[in-house]
Amino acid sequence: MTSVRVATSTDLDAIVTTFTSAFFHDPVWGPAFPDERRRAEQAAVMWRVYAGSALRYPWTLVTPEVEAAAVFIPPGGVELTEEEAAGLEGRLAAVTDVGTARAIMVVGEQFEAVHPTEPFFYLTILGAHADHRGKGLGMGLVAEGLARIDALGAPVYLESTNPANNKRYESVGFVARDEIVTAGGQVVTTMWRSPATR
Repeated sequence: MTSVRVATSTDLDAIVTTFTSAFFHDPVWGPAFPDERRRAEQAAVMWRVYAGSALRYPWTLVTPEVEAAAVFIPPGGVELTEEEAAGLEGRLAAVTDVGTARAIMVVGEQFEAVHPTEPFFYLTILGAHADHRGKGLGMGLVAEGLARIDALGAPVYLESTNPANNKRYESVGFVARDEIVTAGGQVVTTMWRSPATR
């Protein structure tokens, strides 16, 4: 694994580009933006809000040139501030349409509804740019994040929107917890990792 660093605000554009590429064909976040010709520009609006908000915490890890990025939200933190959350649907509607924006928000509401009640680190977004897929960069960031979190003795939670990734998460200690079925019929697996014992 190449070196890992904590992202700064100067990395935001690169992070958005990487996430837009990584999730273009994701089983959940691809169809969430049905117009494939405009999907990249539309999805980038969503990724910018989430990635930008997460930079408040020192828990967004990236590879040196942001070929991959992993966003962890620490216990007690939030993905979006109240103001960001309140404005997201309108931002999405402005670049898609009212129905598409509402459907995207519903997916987020489904995720939120089944979050564990105990404190946890939240691996909320993980992606490698399509040009760098298959090099282990994303899971390298996960491994580094988990090592840092294990040192704090905390659990980690995530939602896997692509079943192809479930085995990868299981290989580093995650266990399937629940399943969420979206309106489009996609199955999202929520996963939990207890703190590693020393």
